[in-house]
Amino acid sequence: MHELAETQRTRGADLLAIGFGTTVAMWGIGYFSRMWLAVMPSRVLLFVMLACLVGGGFVAGRYTSRGWLGGLRTGALAGVLNLLVLGSLLSGDQPNQIVPSAVWWVPGSILVAALAGAAGAVVGTHWKAGRANPVNWTSAFAGVGAVATLILLTVGAMVTSKQAGLSVPDWPNTFGYNMFLYPLSRMTGGIYFEHGHRLFGTLVGLTTAVLAIHLWLTDRRGSIKLAGAVAVVAVVAQGILGGLRVTGHFTLSASHADMAPNITIGMVHGVLGQLFFALLVALAVATCTTWVAGRRPAAASAAATDRSLTVLLVVLLVAQLVLGVILRHRYGAMAIHITMAVFVTVLAVAVGLRSWGLYDERLIQRLGLTLILLTGLQVLLGVGALIATGATAFVRPPPAPEVVLATAHQAVGAVLLGWAVMLLLWHRRLFVGKV
Repeated sequence: MHELAETQRTRGADLLAIGFGTTVAMWGIGYFSRMWLAVMPSRVLLFVMLACLVGGGFVAGRYTSRGWLGGLRTGALAGVLNLLVLGSLLSGDQPNQIVPSAVWWVPGSILVAALAGAAGAVVGTHWKAGRANPVNWTSAFAGVGAVATLILLTVGAMVTSKQAGLSVPDWPNTFGYNMFLYPLSRMTGGIYFEHGHRLFGTLVGLTTAVLAIHLWLTDRRGSIKLAGAVAVVAVVAQGILGGLRVTGHFTLSASHADMAPNITIGMVHGVLGQLFFALLVALAVATCTTWVAGRRPAAASAAATDRSLTVLLVVLLVAQLVLGVILRHRYGAMAIHITMAVFVTVLAVAVGLRSWGLYDERLIQRLGLTLILLTGLQVLLGVGALIATGATAFVRPPPAPEVVLATAHQAVGAVLLGWAVMLLLWHRRLFVGKV
């Protein structure tokens, strides 16, 4: 742990990881609670949101030494972050108009969130976890950013699958409203999917910025500081590309006549989003305790081969990602996409089997086995999406099975890329070829 202390100063990371993690959980549940397959009643949703806040406080009470004050702070942080969506409940009938009761709702919501977190922490302190090693909260915070990005990618895939990408004509506003003040009552149909994607993008951007600042202040490694800065540049670029996909140029107009939607920008947006997710996964790995501890790599006869194979796997997964984006946006390259899928599947299974069977390191074994399982799941989803798309080629809007399968296929593809990046990093960190 001395090496960890020398490399990272993790003060405050616990509050950030738990506060942002609670918010991501609340937003994810809130978004998917309005899906057409299972619309959650408002009262039930409110109870679940409060349960998330209490759960975040419980984690703070159990896994930190901050007591009830830790839960109070993480709950308050989640309450502040949730102001990004609270505006949709406090907007008036006219654009950017706020109801008078917002004076009470804003501080009241933060207070309720803080008290819920404190209550959870009180319970958590009585269920202290007996852990040999403390939680690495910096790595956990990076993991929260990666999970938030994965949800964002899933939400974005839903937009494409539902063909809702141009449901909102303007950007950064929404039908003339400030994006954070667009009424929830008007978020129907494709507008809900497109606008929700924008809001989630804001949360991911804010999470990334705070993570980068935290890494800059606490991590002594220049490479990690640089990676955090690159992540911020990437997430800002993603936001701009997402907006320009709709408008084609910078404008505050809400008129369709002033817009020039650009599919090519949308394709770049889709590819960069998954590469950004892989970057956050890499940050979570490079800040974890095992990595930072600086353990000397073990000699292994298969190490050099597996380093090359994992690099090739990541490259082919990115190439397959590009082909998938082309397929979803321009409905072409199907034959090439399927052919590439065969090569990727064979290579991924081979890499997984080698990692699972040739090494004594449990971490590598688990990563290899999971890679095989993810690859099998991805193949099944790909076949299912192909069958569903072919069976409903002339049905528009697309039916639920097609949307679910296509979205799941894209989301698992992102997980597969992130998993391959993890395996690549750990192979390079834990093993070196025998001389």
